[in-house]
Amino acid sequence: MTQSAQIGDGTRAVRAGLPEAAKNDPTLPGPVFAAHFHLPGDVSGPYTYGRDDNPTWTHLERAIGELEAPGQEDVDTLVFASGMAAISAVLFSQLKAGDVVVLPSDGYQVFPLVREQLTAFGIEVRTAPTGGDAQLDVLDGAKLLWIETPSNPGLDVCDVRRLAEAAHARGALVAVDNTLATPLGQRPLELGADFSVASGTKQLTGHGDILLGYVTCRDAELTASVRGWRKIVGAIPGPMEAWLAHRSLATLQLRAERQNANALALALALRDRDDIEGLRYPGLPDDPSHKIAAQQMRRFGCVVSFTLPTRARAERFMEALTLVDDATSFGGVRSTAERRRRWGGDDVPEGFIRFSAGAEDPDDLVADVLRALDETAA
Repeated sequence: MTQSAQIGDGTRAVRAGLPEAAKNDPTLPGPVFAAHFHLPGDVSGPYTYGRDDNPTWTHLERAIGELEAPGQEDVDTLVFASGMAAISAVLFSQLKAGDVVVLPSDGYQVFPLVREQLTAFGIEVRTAPTGGDAQLDVLDGAKLLWIETPSNPGLDVCDVRRLAEAAHARGALVAVDNTLATPLGQRPLELGADFSVASGTKQLTGHGDILLGYVTCRDAELTASVRGWRKIVGAIPGPMEAWLAHRSLATLQLRAERQNANALALALALRDRDDIEGLRYPGLPDDPSHKIAAQQMRRFGCVVSFTLPTRARAERFMEALTLVDDATSFGGVRSTAERRRRWGGDDVPEGFIRFSAGAEDPDDLVADVLRALDETAA
């Protein structure tokens, strides 16, 4: 086992992807802004054209790979312009007309649009819920199984290892959306997945100011096909975004510890309220997903979900919050929440709230939420 595999998450996060130290060089080199590079004679070397590769991406990709699979030299990471660019790269590089893909029926709300596009390309799409490992029932004949655990926004969890073993036994590849867990919460490749895919827009970078996605894979041939798709489509991150993302990784462990603790504190404070239904947080010992989550997750994430009785009550609650921004996305250092049904893509009640705990003082955050609930109870 290498030293990288033995060190703690905080140490790894602050040092991941840094180049070898050289006198008078910066610890983390600044972003490289280049559409092309000097290239005399025959084409060779790592950097030729800005759509293919960039030194700033290289440092970030190495850093994410070290977090997703510590000590594993055979792992490659590719960064993308957004989480959906990364998701699309895996789906459309691996599937062709006549193939079958299994998607979660309760996953990210853009998946219905993805399903329409896949179907238009002649790909059969099957869906099943995340909870109860229900995707097992529709695996026969599939080319690819897509897992989202914990699911967004319902926070159901499935047994990744069990699903991956079953999929591989049937000849299917397995991709896991690791956005909500982050590599500090869950390592899908260690659980048997072929791809770990995520939006770096969320808790990974954590400040709500970057759009980013990535794919991590251990198989060189699979990685090459995803890389080829990125080259064709051109869904590449800007060097400034890549540099900001790498800089932000240094505080990932610090942010995750506070945010996850805040999420648990909030869930505990809400569990006995009679004006809330469907409270979910995988870190709660009595949550339906806790048993499986505790077996495969090292941290349970920063997102809590619950349902208020009506749309009107949920909207009043959102307006009454003072320390929580009414905004979509999750994982930022400032707490956010939203009435998720307003987007129309999620099968959730009108009063459903997805709450992302930030890095505020826990007493302040919990007090603000409880006050907003009390003030809007009438």
